[in-house]
Amino acid sequence: MTQTMRLKLLFVAMVALAIAGCTAPQSTANTIAKAPDSDAATAKRFQDTPREGRTAVESAIELSEKYAKLSDQSVALRQENQRLTGENESLRQQLVDLDTKLKQTQKELTEANNLLIEMLTELNHWKSNILGFRGEMRDAAKAQLEALLKVLEILGGEAEAGILEQRHTETLQPDADDAIPIETPQGGEPNGMQ
Repeated sequence: MTQTMRLKLLFVAMVALAIAGCTAPQSTANTIAKAPDSDAATAKRFQDTPREGRTAVESAIELSEKYAKLSDQSVALRQENQRLTGENESLRQQLVDLDTKLKQTQKELTEANNLLIEMLTELNHWKSNILGFRGEMRDAAKAQLEALLKVLEILGGEAEAGILEQRHTETLQPDADDAIPIETPQGGEPNGMQ
């Protein structure tokens, strides 16, 4: 039913009540007046304060207007409730999606962190291996120089060990500006033999 039809039916019902109320016997009015105070207090709770000169029809019209306003408010509140329910459901779905993405991201970050730790460990091992290899290379070069000095001494050549060791150290740590070229003895042979 539309609101207009409701109002019309309510108006017709109130008019009928007003007509029926006018013909009510006086004894009923006296009985209501003699009711205990608790019944009167209960009845007053549900009644508006009476206005002077207001008839039953005017009261019915006023009540029907209040009913129409409350009915409209009820419809508006139901629509708002439905909208909020839909929005709440949408937010719950977003929460589930974002929670799934968060867990996936945390998993990926943990894996990336573990990979970085592993790479750092490998890098440290590589550095230690390279530095160890450099030390091994120095030791091998020193052993070669010592063997070369012994070969030169056996062949009768004269070589100062300090100068050769100094040159060896300079060749292991060359700088671009002060690199010393290694000279070979005259005659073309590096071991001094002609």
